[in-house]
Amino acid sequence: MSDMSGMSGMMGEGMDMGSDPMFRTYNQLLAKGYWYIVTFVVVFFILLRAIEYHQNWSRLKRCRTRNIKYPARPNNFFDQAYATGTAILREMSYPQFLLKNRWFTWLSPPPLGRVLFLACYWSVILYMITNKVVIRDAYYWERIGFRNAWVSVTQVPLVYLLASKSSLICSIVGSSHERLNWLHRWVSRTLLLTVTLHGGFFITEWARADFVKLELEMMPMVKYGIGAWSILVWTFITSLTPLRSMAYEFFVLQHIAAAAVFLWVLWVHVPSYASYNVWFAIGAISFDRISRFLLALYRNINIRGGDSCNRTKTIGHEVELRAVGRNITIVTIKDVHLSWKSGQHLYLWIPRLGLLESHPFTIATPCLLSKGCHCNEIQLAIDAKAGFTRRIFQYAMRTQGTTQSTLTGFVTGPYGTLPKWEAYETLILISASTGASFTLPILESILNNPGPICIQRIKFLLVVRERDQIEYYIKRLSDVLANAEAMGIDLDIEITITGDEELLGNDDTGAQLPEEPHSHPFEDEIEEFKEGNVQVKSHSSSSSTSYSHNPAPEHNCCSETKEKLKPLLPLRSHIVYSYCRPDIASIIRRPVEITGGETSIAVCGGRSLVACVRNSVASLSDERAVHKGTGAQGLHLHVEEYCF
Repeated sequence: MSDMSGMSGMMGEGMDMGSDPMFRTYNQLLAKGYWYIVTFVVVFFILLRAIEYHQNWSRLKRCRTRNIKYPARPNNFFDQAYATGTAILREMSYPQFLLKNRWFTWLSPPPLGRVLFLACYWSVILYMITNKVVIRDAYYWERIGFRNAWVSVTQVPLVYLLASKSSLICSIVGSSHERLNWLHRWVSRTLLLTVTLHGGFFITEWARADFVKLELEMMPMVKYGIGAWSILVWTFITSLTPLRSMAYEFFVLQHIAAAAVFLWVLWVHVPSYASYNVWFAIGAISFDRISRFLLALYRNINIRGGDSCNRTKTIGHEVELRAVGRNITIVTIKDVHLSWKSGQHLYLWIPRLGLLESHPFTIATPCLLSKGCHCNEIQLAIDAKAGFTRRIFQYAMRTQGTTQSTLTGFVTGPYGTLPKWEAYETLILISASTGASFTLPILESILNNPGPICIQRIKFLLVVRERDQIEYYIKRLSDVLANAEAMGIDLDIEITITGDEELLGNDDTGAQLPEEPHSHPFEDEIEEFKEGNVQVKSHSSSSSTSYSHNPAPEHNCCSETKEKLKPLLPLRSHIVYSYCRPDIASIIRRPVEITGGETSIAVCGGRSLVACVRNSVASLSDERAVHKGTGAQGLHLHVEEYCF
């Protein structure tokens, strides 16, 4: 019977071969069910988006029209029930396990929320693969092979939808493409698994009947199927973090080429009645490319006349490069006719430094539009790593102070969907190094917001390794203090420098070190940190220096400091400097415990910082029993990582 069943496979083409018509009806029913589930999930997120929009609108309305002490807390049964459900889901979704070894950090699992979401997705796929298919008869191998073929081809459009920067799914659910990129990767890996099962069962059947060679000779479509599987394997391997980071530019180019070739070989491989999945994917990627192309034309071709904005280029934008410190480049893009929200990013293409390379960078400045002109000057703070970012820094170093430091660049965007920061009572902004390009514009936009806001206090933490990494931000941080005081917002800024102590000991102000802390001529404010560090802050308006002193030698992060006072950095009022590794849990806890409404925590940094913040927020929410009858209010977390 196996031989006869196998021979029947040579009589057809694609999934028409063999006994597929016997199984097609139920397989197509499962394929429809898959998209019904996807539609349900999208509708569910639309509903959540509508509820969140109404909640934010209600909070801001109460801030504007009523004298309410805590506008950012639930005020009716429905809001309280929604807040309780949200708190439970947040506590389940935030935790993340991180492998400490730097060589294997990339193998760390996703956050728990994503793991649970993937578990639900895999449950659906497992049901589709196994339901009514494991029957030990003459069609056992073909039945499972055809089932996995349908499950595989049905997933293809979703892979391409999730890869699109102008995705319809992103627009509908109110998310941005980089926040769904992780799902694109995992759905692609699931697709590779089901394609492997599809081909594996057919090859096993042919091997049992001993005509694998004959099948390959008589059925050309089989070769295209093997080609499609090979492309998926190649894409999976090259997408692994170590290989992707070795040559990111090459990865992008080959990834785009592989995606196009995969659709072609898949179209040749599948029968006509299943090819609608391929055309669906082609439509998704075509819509994305056409939309991005039209957006790029609109952003980079001056069709409005340059006189009103003093724009010097008809095509592209004038881009100035300036090197700051050891590895940071400040890129200034002039006369950009667009608006953006703080925290969004754009793609930058500078043909002179990378002919085929367009890279995403967070916009490091807030959008401040004037009444007469909508042109803006955008700045990007780029950390020089390798490839394109390293070439930008090297070029800026070579041309510093010359006319050659100006190039022609092209931008697309902005991209990114962000929370309504004004609707929270307390805001905690945590960033590392150039991650301040995400958090600082948010802080500036809030303190320059003419509309109603619920925010009463803000904690801003910046963690850097070396002092020169904060040169670009320090003046702007000092400026926001006056705005916060004028608005009546309690603003606490802390800059933590974790690098070499000797770098921190260089006092550029020329101030003399006092022998004892109490001999400082100004009124001092002493703050004790958990690590035992004592921070002395001068409130002099003319010249001030921050000193650090340990009252007793202890084996902690600050125990390597000397027993005498050492200068850190020039200090402005209410900006605290330290050179310990920050206790993230304590930093988050302090403002949360005095908050009467919901708190939002935003973090931008590497894997270790993000995982630490995730676990700290989840632990604190569970400890305080948020929205579970204790009176503790919600903790919202927004995460931005350096790469996606």
